Order: sequence, then structure tokens, then C-alpha cells
Amino acid sequence: MGSSVAYMVADGSEPLEVVAPIDVLRRGGVDVVTVSVMDTIDVLLAQDMRFTADALVQDVNLFDDFDMVVVPGGSVGVQNLGACEALTKDLTARMHENRLVASICAGPTILAKLGLLEGRRAVCYPGCEVDFPAGVYQSGISVCVDGSLITATGPGTALPFGKMLLHVLEGEKKAEEVASGMLF
Repeated sequence: MGSSVAYMVADGSEPLEVVAPIDVLRRGGVDVVTVSVMDTIDVLLAQDMRFTADALVQDVNLFDDFDMVVVPGGSVGVQNLGACEALTKDLTARMHENRLVASICAGPTILAKLGLLEGRRAVCYPGCEVDFPAGVYQSGISVCVDGSLITATGPGTALPFGKMLLHVLEGEKKAEEVASGMLF
């Protein structure tokens, strides 16, 4: 059985950080379920892009049903994602048990506000690291892997972020195969 990912979405999530990594993962055979933290599966991403998620957060078991949970950025999206108690509880449990968590752009600020980045290495959108504990932010790196935590800087790194997620889940060979087929 292949890997499974819950890709979280909310009103205001950054479209490129949602669509590009999901595309890479699905090309690599990963079962990706997009999960809305809103009251409906229909969300309005940033830049007024409409998106229909696969499921509502209350209808899935994030901790038991998925190998990885991914949190995209987008300032309004991060506010909505960070306000979701089911998600913040899952992220806390995952980080404490060293289970796979990935986040891009402003998304890692949710982890910082939950006190989950102490002793870790991570990146985020430049300027969002103000809540990171000392020594966590890794300047000059686009995608950072620290054990079970994968972070990336922003929309322009969405494809390399997706490739790294695939690498972690399905191995280097599969990640390189998909990257080659996508011409990056």
C-alpha cells in the first residue's frame, strides 16, 4: 500500500503551495486527500481561486489515516488553519511522536506558535521566522528536512517542496523519476 497524505486547505491558502506539491505527490502514486478546515469543502484560496477539497476535517482521522500532514501558507489561510483545533492537536501529537509533518511559506508559524519548533531546524517565508526559537531558522535554504519535519520557503519553492515530500515518502528514485517527467 502506498503512502497517504492529508493536505490541509482553508480560505486564503496559497494556491501554488496547494496545487504544485499535490501534483508532484499524485504523479508519484501517493494518495493525497485534500482536507478543508472550513465549514464546507469549497474553499476560496488566495488570489480568488476556487478549490474543492476532498473532505472536511471533522470527517477524517488525521492521526490514524495519514502518513503525513501538510500545511500550506498564505497569511489568511494560516490564520484559518491555525484556528482549527483538530489540526493543531494533530500537529502537536505528530511532532511529539516524530511523525511526518510538512509545511511551506507562513505555515511553519503555526508550529512555532504551538511551541513545536524548539530544537528543530526549519525555514519559512522570509520575515515569518520572528516567532521561531533561536537557532531554528535556516537562512539561505529553500527546502529544509529535519527528521520528520519538512519545511519550505514559499510559492516559488512549491515544486521542490513537493519533490522532497515525494522523496521522503516514496524514495529518491521515484522523486527523480517524477521530477524528470515534469522537466525540473
